[in-house]
Amino acid sequence: MSKRVSFQHSRRPSLSRVRGAVVAAGLGTSMVLGAGAAFAAGTTGAPGIANLISTGAADSVAAQAAAQGKAANAAKAERAAAEQAAAKKAATWKIPVGHYALSASFGSDGSRWAHKHSGQDFAVPIGTKVEAAHGGTVVKAGPNGGGDGPAYGNAVVIRHGNGTYSQYAHLSKIDVRIGQTVKTGQKIALSGNTGNSSGPHLHFEIRTTPNYGSAINPVSFLHKEGVTV
Repeated sequence: MSKRVSFQHSRRPSLSRVRGAVVAAGLGTSMVLGAGAAFAAGTTGAPGIANLISTGAADSVAAQAAAQGKAANAAKAERAAAEQAAAKKAATWKIPVGHYALSASFGSDGSRWAHKHSGQDFAVPIGTKVEAAHGGTVVKAGPNGGGDGPAYGNAVVIRHGNGTYSQYAHLSKIDVRIGQTVKTGQKIALSGNTGNSSGPHLHFEIRTTPNYGSAINPVSFLHKEGVTV
């Protein structure tokens, strides 16, 4: 009897130690889990994973926004430059023929015209391409000077946006029609020797109206527009 009691008493400390170890293990697990939850939630006083992710995402978004803004500004600047270049090109005047020799000038006397010469003559072979000196709308095109008289032969008159008109005469062929819009440098005709002409050339005028009698010095006009004849 005494031995059995002694045996039971000897087992109790072992069970107590086991229970204590289990409880301690449980508490340890709770503490670890609790600490992990607190860390994941980003508790006050510690940066936390959420804070780090949030900061990194914000930096990435800001960098992307800055890059997109920079690209948009570059595209805007490129469009503005292209528009300025197009506007400059549209405002440019040019000589209506390529290789040429100057012959009769504005205001000179001659037996081929009743009054002072009303334009600048460019001596070129028949069939030389004639280009619009400036963009505008064709208001005259045809024989008999397009309506200005037979002395001009086949002729074209273009109205320009600045209130001036350009005339091209003695043509062998006309490639535009009345009402047609043309651009600076566009082919409008071929040079010739029609009308009152002693040799192949292009007669070129700058006028203040579409009609004969309103011509101004075309060379001086082109010089003011930055074109050297």
